[in-house]
Amino acid sequence: MTPTVRFAPSPTGNIHIGNVRTALFNWLYAQKAGGRFILRFDDTDVERSKAEYADGIARDLAWLGVTPDRVERQSARVARYEEAAATLRAAGLLYPCFETPDELDRRRKRRRARGMPPVYDRSALLLSDEEKAAFEEEGRKPHWRFLLPNFESDPQVPVKTEVAWDDLCRGLQSVDLASLSDPVLIRGDGTYLYTLPSIVDDIDMAVSHVIRGEDHVANTGVQIAIFKALDAIPPAFAHHNLLTTSSGEGLSKRSGALSVASLREAGYEPMTVASLAVLIGTSHAVEPVATMAELAERFDLGSVSRSPAAFDPADLDGLNAKLLHHMDYAQVAQALSDAGVEDDRARAFWEAVCGNIAKLGEVPDWWRVVDGPVEPVIAAEDAEMVAQARDLLPDEPWDETTWKSWTTAVKDATGRKGRGLFMPLRKALTGLDHGPELARLLPLIGRRNSLARLS
Repeated sequence: MTPTVRFAPSPTGNIHIGNVRTALFNWLYAQKAGGRFILRFDDTDVERSKAEYADGIARDLAWLGVTPDRVERQSARVARYEEAAATLRAAGLLYPCFETPDELDRRRKRRRARGMPPVYDRSALLLSDEEKAAFEEEGRKPHWRFLLPNFESDPQVPVKTEVAWDDLCRGLQSVDLASLSDPVLIRGDGTYLYTLPSIVDDIDMAVSHVIRGEDHVANTGVQIAIFKALDAIPPAFAHHNLLTTSSGEGLSKRSGALSVASLREAGYEPMTVASLAVLIGTSHAVEPVATMAELAERFDLGSVSRSPAAFDPADLDGLNAKLLHHMDYAQVAQALSDAGVEDDRARAFWEAVCGNIAKLGEVPDWWRVVDGPVEPVIAAEDAEMVAQARDLLPDEPWDETTWKSWTTAVKDATGRKGRGLFMPLRKALTGLDHGPELARLLPLIGRRNSLARLS
């Protein structure tokens, strides 16, 4: 059986780095196992689901290098969910409930006051046909709950019923179904909550591994029961730790915190984002990884910590810089061309500046240092020395030895040395007090530009 995983986002907003962590875990698992990756949009919430969000999710994943083997939309599969619901109703496992939200809230409060767990008491199972008809005449529309298999003969007397699984991230896990309410699968308006469509899709699409956040652990026991009620073998489960903001807050699509779109717009490289999203909160060192293939080799569900991991965007800066410092010219040639660096100096330019940039968006700034215009910075006390240096500029052609031979001549002529020699020349040539080695930069600036800036 081909390992098959899925990422099932709701297209109700921009996905954030926590969502992408789940997507990458699934993608990398499939890549490493030679399996298949399904992008499945959970778009049954018609009011909140938007096509532009679905398009944005696909765009964000493509930017990261995640290309689905199959794309599905749950809104196109409602007939299939109705078939599954009919199967559960026929088996007596899906029953109508007529309580309003206020009535359910009051009932939970009463149970808490009596020291009882605030789970649903299954009173709807005791309704007669006449009582159900009376509710419907009042205009009440039922929501439908799945009857958990947590009793021996009487549903009103639940007993401890452990559902266990070997979690690929967390080890042996179990959930007591007696501690849970029968889950609502269908709302009063007839629309489906996530649970049933997800399970039906996993069955129909032969999903072998469900890899998701640890906030779904409690749901897993319920879902295993529904898989079995539909006469299907549950997939393997893996629940990874969650990402938080640096202050420990949860991530939310609604708040837009750390959205992939915002990180892309901020100029980070996709492999920087992927490296941090995958490696943080694991036993692996957090460092930039150059390719998805290499990241897949390092990926291991068993290495994931059981504690939440704080994602600090500031960490991206250092990782992004390290990633760029090790990129060769072929990897950035198109980006350089897009930035206007297209002549025969492009390769030498990249090799000169790559160690000084944190984002590719800085390339135009450094190209202006090379090609101009540059406003020289010449202090009054340095003007005479700079003028002498101008007169001592050698003829071209220049190479990486030109800087040393020229500054040696200036030193001999002016008596300047060390910082008192090099910093005024750097400021005059580049307008900056920092930057790449001038031994590599000077041949790119050239004699004409140098003469103009030293004036």
